[in-house]
Amino acid sequence: MDAPINAHSFLNFLAYAGTGIGVLILAALAVSMITPHRELSLIRSGNAAAATGFAGTLVGLALPLHSAISNSVSLIDAAIWGAAAVVVQVFAYLIARLVAPKLSQQITDGQVGAGVFYAGVSVSVGLINAAAMTP
Repeated sequence: MDAPINAHSFLNFLAYAGTGIGVLILAALAVSMITPHRELSLIRSGNAAAATGFAGTLVGLALPLHSAISNSVSLIDAAIWGAAAVVVQVFAYLIARLVAPKLSQQITDGQVGAGVFYAGVSVSVGLINAAAMTP
């Protein structure tokens, strides 16, 4: 009977998990660079709107990354689909700003409703993005 976890499968886990977390970090940085407000500074100062919005961003990015990793044929395939997910999420944020042009200022001002709206956009687009990546 083979062991449920062997060195090869553990190394694959580390590679996919590392790639997924790496893409998530890079994606979160990319999204935070396009926003006029500074999420991390606002979060550090206790801004609940920024924390809510950024949490939604992370979940919205992680959902398609999960799908990309689950359905990929290789590590490079997962990374490419992960990058595609980032592009879609960036466009989602830009569209949200068209719909709500004062969104960034409202988040900076701590208006939780703006953060919830931003989180909702991120998660809903992330779900659709993830579903579109399944075979």
